[in-house]
Amino acid sequence: MASIRVLSELLVSQIAAGEVVERPASALKELLENSLDAGAQAITVQLAGGGTKLIKVADDGGGIARDELRLALARHATSKIESLEELERVASLGFRGEALASIAAVAHVTLTSRRGGEQHAWAVSASGPDVSRAGPAALAGGTSVEVRDLYFNTPARRKFLKSEATEYAHCQEAFRRIALSRPEVAFALEHNGRVQENLKPGSLRSRIGALLGEEFHDAALAPDESSSGLRLSGAIGLPAHARASREAQYFFVNGRFVRDKLAAHAIRQAYQDVLHHERHPAYVLFLEVPPGQVDVNVHPAKTEVRFRDARAVHQFIFHALHRTLAQSVAGAAPAARSESVPAAAPPRAFAAGGTGNMALGLAEPSAFYETLFGRSSGAPAPALPDTGGHDEAPLGFALAQLSGVYVLAQNRHGLVIVDMHAAHERIMYEKLKGALERQEIPMQPLLVPVTFPAEALDVATVEEHAEVLRAVGFELAAASPASLVVRAVPAPLADADARPLVSDVLREIREYGASRVLTERRNELLGTMACHAAVRANRKLTLPEMNALLREMEETERSGQCNHGRPTWHQITVAELDKLFMRGR
Repeated sequence: MASIRVLSELLVSQIAAGEVVERPASALKELLENSLDAGAQAITVQLAGGGTKLIKVADDGGGIARDELRLALARHATSKIESLEELERVASLGFRGEALASIAAVAHVTLTSRRGGEQHAWAVSASGPDVSRAGPAALAGGTSVEVRDLYFNTPARRKFLKSEATEYAHCQEAFRRIALSRPEVAFALEHNGRVQENLKPGSLRSRIGALLGEEFHDAALAPDESSSGLRLSGAIGLPAHARASREAQYFFVNGRFVRDKLAAHAIRQAYQDVLHHERHPAYVLFLEVPPGQVDVNVHPAKTEVRFRDARAVHQFIFHALHRTLAQSVAGAAPAARSESVPAAAPPRAFAAGGTGNMALGLAEPSAFYETLFGRSSGAPAPALPDTGGHDEAPLGFALAQLSGVYVLAQNRHGLVIVDMHAAHERIMYEKLKGALERQEIPMQPLLVPVTFPAEALDVATVEEHAEVLRAVGFELAAASPASLVVRAVPAPLADADARPLVSDVLREIREYGASRVLTERRNELLGTMACHAAVRANRKLTLPEMNALLREMEETERSGQCNHGRPTWHQITVAELDKLFMRGR
């Protein structure tokens, strides 16, 4: 049996490097965090060979004293904490004192630094366990760390590295995470002698636009919620701009990028009502937590955290994002959502039905008003705000109906195009959801009950789950072993075709079970019902009906997307129209 022995310092450092320095991107992340902890306002990164040949990070931070340069490369040497109490409330990005030592154990490292007031800089070099004495060097200020030939002395680890392009992609992603976390700091990135990024200090939104693209920047909402010492801010993408992958998801806790399953679940829950299950939201979110309420000492790479009250954090994130998404009315900023539309007489042009010479559909659907507002089509139309041409409603006022599918409206920005079925579907869905939560979905008895042939399984489902069906507004019964009779449907769905509606509802109950349909599958069931209730294509609407739809959209939460995550409206500004027709050129 082999005897127990103490491992050499080099081997200990190389083992630690396997956890801290998984690949070049890991080393780059640690160096960038050190620069930020040093108070840098400008950071330059140079890479070669995807980071395997060279990683150089230079900053204008406070610098390291000459006598501490060698100590900076020693294991468990740090200026950031001194006690367990400080560890439990750590506010800096780094604190373990392992990164530089781990990197030096598997690469050739040169550390150069110059503090304010010193005549020149000092530098030390390390290759494995050997660290040179500090010698004079040239540097204007701050600190420069140069890492060459990563894993030169651990060839087994080097074999597991991917191609240069892959390793560079990981380095670029690490760079972007750090750059997003500190928009007030200037960053530059160079690879193989070519400048890849040059980011000036500025606002978070400008940094997001530079790194994630103007499309995300222009279509992002800005949550900013605080409660019980917690704060959530940043930017989240509208559901209509969701992506096929999770590559544009950035979550920071106290300025530190983390991968947290609890936060990811809360974000998914907030989007579940407005996003197709195969799409993923884009977001850059910053959660601020009292340092004593979060443990960052979970993993050597510091990308995981634990919250003392995980449930409270989950609920806070969910409700903050849920409110932000609910308040995104017609693309307006969340603050604009709280401005209620006053009831007043309709503008004269719309009251008279005059819109120029455009041909409009004049037929009034028999149950459209009743479906939307619980009144007959002969009742007065909902009052529209008398804006006097100033404070318009966000979606403006209807001009015409196009192809029996779209409502065209004019607001202060230009032309608004509304998909009337998708918009009405969202309205009906929210109405049904609110009624079910209040346990008061009203039934509408059918003047003539509808009887239709049904599968034996459907008949059995009706007999077994009659109470569940009543809870969502249906009164069904078996007319025979092979047919069903519909005697009542939910009042908001009175104008829907009863047979396909009932068939879809029964299929949901049969496939997922009654208990799941009223709990985790509830929203899917209500979405199915809302789709049947929504106004169909090629249904001609009058101007008052179109305006009623627009006003309901403005008063409905999450009205910017239908239940499947598709947009319900699109804004075309006057400037875009001018550009299209080359006006002013």
